[in-house]
Amino acid sequence: MDDKITTNTRTSYDRLADEYVGRIYPELQHKPFDRQLLDDFAARVRGPVCDLGCGPGHVARYLRNHGVSEVCGIDLSPELVERARRLNPGIEFQAGNMLALNIADATWAGIVAFYSIIHIPRRGHVAVFSEMERVLRPGGLLLVAFHVGEEIIHFDELWGQTVSIDFHFFRSSEVAESLRSAGFEVEKIVERDPYPNVEAATRRGYILAIKS
Repeated sequence: MDDKITTNTRTSYDRLADEYVGRIYPELQHKPFDRQLLDDFAARVRGPVCDLGCGPGHVARYLRNHGVSEVCGIDLSPELVERARRLNPGIEFQAGNMLALNIADATWAGIVAFYSIIHIPRRGHVAVFSEMERVLRPGGLLLVAFHVGEEIIHFDELWGQTVSIDFHFFRSSEVAESLRSAGFEVEKIVERDPYPNVEAATRRGYILAIKS
């Protein structure tokens, strides 16, 4: 992801932060499929977990509440990180770029990346998954969620704010191939239809992978 895309994405989410919290923070209440995936992840992981692309920290909070004692969050947007800290006392959040994490090798036992790769063009997937592989311990788990498709949707305005942001849709097979190229073993690929009146009307993909 080049510097212009990174800057535009960061600035856009900084502007959207308050609206994003209102719309997204409570959403897991209405997504039983996602909760089950996170429950299964929490039951298997042994050690510290990062919610990568954490937004307001709702996934990190869910994992903490469901058995993951060591959890942190990283997001590109400093404004969202500030709100995550406010909403989730006791969980560490910091700003960072998932393509260049300021984290030592083999630090985490697990990563959850819910809709955080959707702003990274296809050409950057092997690089970002390689960075995730670097910071995971051997046998570490990675759970990735994304929008299924092939299109790229650009917004210059969203929720009443001026933005410049692209949402990339991906086929599950291409995400899986990028994960394998980065050194992961793909364990599970699942898709679901959107929950009406809960989320954007896009098909959802989830992949569970393991660091070889």
